[in-house]
Amino acid sequence: MTTSYSHCQLIADSGSTKTDWALLAGETLVCQCQTQGINPFHQSAEVIDRVLREELLPSLPPEATVGHVAFYGSGLRPELQPMMRQLLMSVFLHTDVQAEGDLLGAARAVCGRAEGIACILGTGANSGLYDGQNIVMNTPPLGYILGDEGSGAVLGRQFLNLIFKESAQSALREAFLSEFHLTMADVIDRVYRQPLANRWLASLSPFIHRNLDRDGVRSMVIDNFRQFFRRNLTAYQRQDLPVGFVGSMAFHYCSELKVAAEAEGYCIGTVLKSPLEGLIAYHQAENF
Repeated sequence: MTTSYSHCQLIADSGSTKTDWALLAGETLVCQCQTQGINPFHQSAEVIDRVLREELLPSLPPEATVGHVAFYGSGLRPELQPMMRQLLMSVFLHTDVQAEGDLLGAARAVCGRAEGIACILGTGANSGLYDGQNIVMNTPPLGYILGDEGSGAVLGRQFLNLIFKESAQSALREAFLSEFHLTMADVIDRVYRQPLANRWLASLSPFIHRNLDRDGVRSMVIDNFRQFFRRNLTAYQRQDLPVGFVGSMAFHYCSELKVAAEAEGYCIGTVLKSPLEGLIAYHQAENF
């Protein structure tokens, strides 16, 4: 017998590389699936429409009726949200659609409906003061050249500076160059001449994590996080609130993050590798 799912909620956590989807029927998780990334800042409406129709729809149970879509995405600036809503409504007819930025998604995932400070620490970094419903204050992250303290890209940059400038790190430098089959000239070329240098710098994080016990490495990671607190969260003047995090940097370096938070006078709340788990819990409590 075929199960009928009426008035389901469809939740999306989207980045440039992939989009994770979850379908809820009341409090029941019906299914999860994945499509390529959707980023309206970089993709045309035609490309996004094709992803929705050719990748997403075939992955959903044909007997499910979607009544509400909650889409959270990177690159989804306020001026692009109406376009994203229209694209989703053209695929899911007569459906209520929310299209929000990834920072609000992170806040709902780690804070729920309570006040808090929500942060994203992955390749890049971002933060916002959340009043339980909306992001009411945001320190501009400024990207990995001007800002993005706490991010994987900045950590990679600091690591390269450490191993190439401090003679005491010669053994670690040789281990790094050997594992990645690089020379210093290759590193310079990769950072200054090749595209997506921020992603490449962030990709060094697993090597850094495996070498945390080397002299100076763990303290460098902690200092990167301390700079994040100082440069981004001080403006909120709310050290009384828990600070929640999503992203690979926060998840894999959780112990170093907690040391940095304590040193700067903050209390860590929920830490998630991906916000989808928290978003599922958030939307399970809603009735549409």
